[in-house]
Amino acid sequence: MQRYEEPVKKLCCLNGIGVHTAMCALVEVGDFHRFEKASNFASYLGLVPGEDSSSDRQRRTGITKAGNAHLRRLLIESAQCLSRGRIGQKSKALKARQKEVDPQIAAYSDRANERLKRKFHRIALHSKHNIAKTAAARELACFMWGMMTGNLA
Repeated sequence: MQRYEEPVKKLCCLNGIGVHTAMCALVEVGDFHRFEKASNFASYLGLVPGEDSSSDRQRRTGITKAGNAHLRRLLIESAQCLSRGRIGQKSKALKARQKEVDPQIAAYSDRANERLKRKFHRIALHSKHNIAKTAAARELACFMWGMMTGNLA
């Protein structure tokens, strides 16, 4: 249990990620470094759009759902949390969780949380609520990959 304590604290700095979701992500994925890019990790979860192409015709479909269904479901439920609160506002619980980690991780998670909320609200304004949740979940997965691999740029 000791080896999961630090990564769980890091992941819990992201809005919507709790201890259960963080532990499931760490156990289900194992080593995040096995994915070369964040988009490969999102593809592993089945959170990327599918495509039906033939000659000159290209048709985009819904997400592929070819991957880890349990973790995909958890991330989509975590993205639901982005609909609450104002952009840039942090809850007391999130502030308390961010005090326990490195300031660089807290700053990365703040940037991620703000970007995710903006993306969710921008898409929800023009499209369906579930499409916005799924798009935010894909980006949340990419931020998780960045945090766990040390790509905090």
